Amino acid sequence: MITIKIPGWRDLNIEAVLLDFNGTLAVDGVLIDGVAERLKALSEQAKLIVLTADTFGSASEQLADLPVEVRTIDPGSEAMSKRFAVDDFGTVSTAYIGNGANDEKALSSCSLGIAVLGLEGLFGHTMQAADIVVSSPLDALDLLLKPKRLIAGLRR
Repeated sequence: MITIKIPGWRDLNIEAVLLDFNGTLAVDGVLIDGVAERLKALSEQAKLIVLTADTFGSASEQLADLPVEVRTIDPGSEAMSKRFAVDDFGTVSTAYIGNGANDEKALSSCSLGIAVLGLEGLFGHTMQAADIVVSSPLDALDLLLKPKRLIAGLRR
């Protein structure tokens, strides 16, 4: 479990981290350099679940040797499927990392929503639904691995 006390905001007890794949952890279906190492480190503290419509058909291969559960979502139902996954793991104990329009509902319903403004962009409403926005998946994962960074960004 990842426990973070953020002054003036809330105490976080994150048991699961849900992650989008394309546009968040990967560009054009290929995992971004440095993500695998951070996922391995983060898996020692929380359950990791990658939710994807797998646009490029590469998620399972790219994540095969990593300590993550991959859930492929049927196209057309991504937004609600991702939102329901947050419910399944518990809204108060789940963090979500994403960038697309289909991540907005999940980001707004979890305990900690991290939006990634990466090479594939960031949907405007998704940015507004997030608690914090970062410029890469490495930064997003580092917020959980190095919680003082998160505290610095969210304290009130």
